Amino acid sequence: MNPFVYACIAPHGGEIITELQGSNPERMAVTRKSMEKLGQQMAAAKPDCIVVLSPHGTRINGRFSITDSERLEGSWTENEAAFTMKKRVERHLARKINEEAIRNGLPASTINFGTSAGPISCLPLDWGAIVPLRFMPDVPVIVITPSRDLSFQDHVVLGESLRSAVAQYDRRVGLIASCDWAHAHDEQGPYGFDPAAEEFDKQTVELIKTNQLEKMADFNADFIEAAKPDGIWQTLILAGAIPLEERHIEFLSYEAPTYFGLICAGILQKEKPSIVN
Repeated sequence: MNPFVYACIAPHGGEIITELQGSNPERMAVTRKSMEKLGQQMAAAKPDCIVVLSPHGTRINGRFSITDSERLEGSWTENEAAFTMKKRVERHLARKINEEAIRNGLPASTINFGTSAGPISCLPLDWGAIVPLRFMPDVPVIVITPSRDLSFQDHVVLGESLRSAVAQYDRRVGLIASCDWAHAHDEQGPYGFDPAAEEFDKQTVELIKTNQLEKMADFNADFIEAAKPDGIWQTLILAGAIPLEERHIEFLSYEAPTYFGLICAGILQKEKPSIVN
């Protein structure tokens, strides 16, 4: 049985946050509306903590990093405005996730900064977590950052480790795979233009709509490099944490209003078929 009370795939473009939308609120309006719905669904599930899979947290080459500080604090700036967030860390579950990952043969580490405990024990909260958490209930969090030095299968196994840890935990847990997609939609963007971006996002939308998350591991390396997504790794962790037979995907929206693609989708409990006598 799916041990998560709610899960979702959510983007992290800064302008999605209402406070950072600037003078063009329509630019990410579709995604913002979808994020509000994801937040409402997460709130309705009443999680005691939320695990965020973010590509922009503290990255350790060749290892998965799992936050184990007392708290996280960070800010993000867009359109001459700033948004700041502070979160407590659910350290007990963070350590259990790490234990399960190591038991499954994965290179994983809990990370901290400053002091082992107390107010100085604080890690940066990255925008990959800040943006989706802006729409979510205010509960303690854990941020897990993947490593692209590791195989796609390692990411699936980390998801299985996460699943095992949550199943042994006696509180309600939500899960967010924080993902932006192809980053080469606009020649004026920081990564330039590549026609692979549109095709990559088209295929990704289809995989999510048809609940084939595991097939993201089949993307060709050159195709990935050309399109420049940052969502594959977190999505494969989610796929390991909530396998096919336990998930029902509610696809909400896709748009690429700037140089990168944005997808919102809820991962709902799959209903068991009724038994007819």
